Amino acid sequence: MSQAWVIWLIIAAIFIAAEVFTPGFFLLWFGVGAAVAAIMALLGVGSFAVQMLVFLIVSVALVIASRTIFERFLNRPADTNQLRSGIETIIGQIGTVVESSRGALNEGAVRVYGSVWTAFPAEGEWPLHEGDSVAVERIEGNAIYVRRTAQHARPFAEIAGE
Repeated sequence: MSQAWVIWLIIAAIFIAAEVFTPGFFLLWFGVGAAVAAIMALLGVGSFAVQMLVFLIVSVALVIASRTIFERFLNRPADTNQLRSGIETIIGQIGTVVESSRGALNEGAVRVYGSVWTAFPAEGEWPLHEGDSVAVERIEGNAIYVRRTAQHARPFAEIAGE
C-alpha cells in the first residue's frame, strides 16, 4: 500500500497550521482539500494525478463557496437607524450656500452646522448660488456634494442648544 496519504496529511496539517498564523480565511480550504486527497490515497482510489485534481477542485470550490457564504451572512447592509457619528452626521443635513459656484467644477462654499465646506453640485444639479438651501448628498475627502432643497437650514445656535 502506498504511503501517499501520509504526505497528503502532512500537507493538510501545514495548510491548517499556516491558517492560524495568517490574516484572513483562505488556507484552511487547501488543508481540507489535502485531507480529502489523503482519504482518497488511503482508500487506494485513483493515481497521484487524480488525487491532485481532487485536491485542487475541492480547495477552489471551498474558497469560492466560502466567499459567497461570507458575503451573504457576514456583510450585512448598514442599518439606516444606526447611530451615526463623526463626519457621517453631516450627510442629509441642510446647509446654505455662502459662496456661489465658480470654475469648471462649479466649486462653491456651503455652511453646514456652522462650518463652511467646499461644495460641489451633485450630478445633474445647476451651479450653486449664494443663499440657496442645499442638502448634503455625500462626502468625498474634504468636499461635500449637495442638492438643492425646499427646506431651510436652521440657525446654528438653535442646533447647538438641543
